Amino acid sequence: VQAPRGGCSHSTRPPVVTPSLPAAVFLAGILAALPDRNVSPVAGAIFVHELKREHFQGAFPSIRKNYSEIPSDTPITFHAQLLGYPDLPRWLRYTQRGPYRTGYLYGSPTMKDVGRQLIEVTAYNRHTYETVRQRVIFTIVPAPDTQMPYQAEFFVKNRDVEEVLPTDAQKQFQQALDIMLEQKDWSIINITSALDRGGRVPLPIEGRKEGVYIKVGSRRPFSDCLLETKSFDNQFRCSLDQQPVITCYDSFSPQFRVDWCNITLVDLSSLSVTERMPVWGDGVLEDDSEYNPPTDSPEKAFLSDYLLTILLPLLVALLLCLLLAYIMYCRREGVVQMVHHNTIHSNTEELRHMASSRDVPRPLSTLPMFNVRTGERISPLQGRQDRAHVPLILAQEPQQQESDRSQLLGIFVSCPSPVQDFY
Repeated sequence: VQAPRGGCSHSTRPPVVTPSLPAAVFLAGILAALPDRNVSPVAGAIFVHELKREHFQGAFPSIRKNYSEIPSDTPITFHAQLLGYPDLPRWLRYTQRGPYRTGYLYGSPTMKDVGRQLIEVTAYNRHTYETVRQRVIFTIVPAPDTQMPYQAEFFVKNRDVEEVLPTDAQKQFQQALDIMLEQKDWSIINITSALDRGGRVPLPIEGRKEGVYIKVGSRRPFSDCLLETKSFDNQFRCSLDQQPVITCYDSFSPQFRVDWCNITLVDLSSLSVTERMPVWGDGVLEDDSEYNPPTDSPEKAFLSDYLLTILLPLLVALLLCLLLAYIMYCRREGVVQMVHHNTIHSNTEELRHMASSRDVPRPLSTLPMFNVRTGERISPLQGRQDRAHVPLILAQEPQQQESDRSQLLGIFVSCPSPVQDFY
């Protein structure tokens, strides 16, 4: 509270609170949004919605202030979800190769998905951490034409899914298909990445692609060219990792490398309408409802499983134990082996006990009883205390040397000298 310069005053006014710059940027980033956009996918046909970076780039608050200088290298990533849910609908997928590439929402809705769905798209600026939101209203309408009972799916090995989603790439594939089959009523139904079918991520080598499945449909039966790929000879070639032989011209090459061994043909013309259109649940329970599991399943007895998994291994183990006991205790070879093992074990224990306590008197069996050269008997107790820490061989060496000297001296005295004989 400050007083005016003109004099003293008792009037007060509340201070003006100005938000800080980071808080203002944060609030502006949260509230930034683009107008809603309406799209109309058709059931039974491929739908692709591009999330262009340029469309969201100008809506970031930091870039909107300097609209005349919009950087072209702003990294932007997207996140899409069904409004009120953490993920997209079952039929819709999202892909983006990197923060500098265009994002795609693509998929093929079915008749079960006909209606209105609200998708919320959030764009993230990876430099300033700002966000821009946009709601895309999907109004799915049924197909005006009849269903396409004849469907074929091709596997393209040299393309990624985002390389086939643009309109030009789809037209190029459809033109090649019309030239090859000599029919112009084929249309693309669905596009699926090979990774969504359980494929492996390729090595980061130039030219390696993930692969993409392209499904097409028609109201006319399959041509002979497509039926040739499912012949017995071509199936045998595919089992040997060889390319099948087809008589028609391969108009896909070199733009699209089609794996002719991985073609699926589906004929739905023989199915009824109810069998052709399966009913899919949304997986969400209704309000104030409980899940009741089915009770008409038959009761299963687990006694036989218990006997097979528990008692049978125990019975086998008991038989093995009885067989081992018979061999060790009732056979002569087993008794000899047990006695031999017991003898070795007792001798080992005695040696270990002697090695651990060297100060105790040694066994009488390890002491010399007599001299092998002189025949002199030596008391086992003589010299025990002095030679307790001396090995047996080293203790016998002085006695052997003394006996050798005495023997030599006796031989010299007993033998007469030649000089004595002369005199």
